[in-house]
Amino acid sequence: MKAPEQQLAIDCLTGKTVRLNRASGATEDVHAPRTGAALPFVGPGLVDLQVNGVNGIDFNDTSLTVDGLLKAAEYLLRQGVTTFFPTIITNAPAVTCQLLSTIERACQEDSWHSTCIGGIHLEGPFISKLDGARGAHPAQHVQAPDWELFTVFQKAAGNRIKLITLSPEWDGAAEFIARCSRSGVLVSIGHSMATPEQVAAAVKSGATLSTHIGNAVPLVLPRHPNIIWEQLSQQKLYASLIADGFHLPDSFISVVMKAKGNKCFLVSDSTQFAGMAPGRYRTHIGGDVELQTGGRLSLARGEGLLAGAAKTLLQNVEYLLERKLATLSKAWQMASVVPGRLVNLEAHCDRVVFQREHGKLVVREVFKGGVREV
Repeated sequence: MKAPEQQLAIDCLTGKTVRLNRASGATEDVHAPRTGAALPFVGPGLVDLQVNGVNGIDFNDTSLTVDGLLKAAEYLLRQGVTTFFPTIITNAPAVTCQLLSTIERACQEDSWHSTCIGGIHLEGPFISKLDGARGAHPAQHVQAPDWELFTVFQKAAGNRIKLITLSPEWDGAAEFIARCSRSGVLVSIGHSMATPEQVAAAVKSGATLSTHIGNAVPLVLPRHPNIIWEQLSQQKLYASLIADGFHLPDSFISVVMKAKGNKCFLVSDSTQFAGMAPGRYRTHIGGDVELQTGGRLSLARGEGLLAGAAKTLLQNVEYLLERKLATLSKAWQMASVVPGRLVNLEAHCDRVVFQREHGKLVVREVFKGGVREV
């Protein structure tokens, strides 16, 4: 029996009943009362600006291939993520160029790749050298902002680097930020122990975002001033959050949401272990990690220390709903509309059809650029 070409659904942002075109994903408002039947929800495609890997594919492993990127994009689509930024962290310049070139080649060889990959997020190497702020980035490759090196990276990436995370604590950082801004690259403050004056100078020079605020800072900070308070106080800064239940306490998420309002959004910051079965794994950089049933990823011999994130953006939305930190409308906006607005996604017409089942969000259909992909 042929599936109907149209069906009623609930717009998850407005709560209104809409008519969904099941060929293109387009919707139109209808003046229809709610029925007893459980209608599916429909919302904009999710936008994840920080993805280190997913479902066994590591974007920072030199074994990364074009086929691997395709499989990652396909997996993310099934999770409702229609646009993502592969995120390349601090490494030796030659390795960084190799990884960037692989992503560029994937986009050149398959136009479908370039529609899913909205840009590349370069997280480092221009971050803090200090323990705690540096996080898991290798200290030997951290360095001061260098425009010539960045242009080498950008060339390898085919000018697809659209977002860079750096620390403004370096001399010359303000000028570097200004050059990035003039070239159309968004600058985010992260992995940093910058002073209030340095943060203010970064914002004045064009920085517009705080990368996974509340993480990549030492466990102990001065009461005030400190790097978190300063970023929260800067009204021009957006803030991204990892809401996986492990990286941040609920109270901190709530405070950031209140302080930033419609400039607060979600990122998964997922590693290759998102989507993988629980168990113990060896990473390509050495050392074992343990992925627990609930999605917690920790160092196998690190007294339970986190080893990265292992939940998708959709699961971050689920967490906000589970903990009653946001309504469905607010949580979905934080994972779609807000990050999409930040990176100037044109005509964000991607759509995701999903249902809420036993506390989970189950994706039923995904439309990318007016074409049904899932």
